[in-house]
Amino acid sequence: MKTWRYRSAKDLSLTMFICFCLGVFLWLIYGIYMSSKPIIVANFVTFILAGTILYFKIKYD
Repeated sequence: MKTWRYRSAKDLSLTMFICFCLGVFLWLIYGIYMSSKPIIVANFVTFILAGTILYFKIKYD
């Protein structure tokens, strides 16, 4: 929210968000492989939100 409001993402680490998104994506793949709906839903939502923050980080920096 702060990143979007102030159009600044300088306080966020790009490396950390890339690693976080990769980890969430791998959990999503694992959930799909195991056919676990709770893991799939939770990680899909998290991946979308983290991906949005990553997009703003790349766009505003």
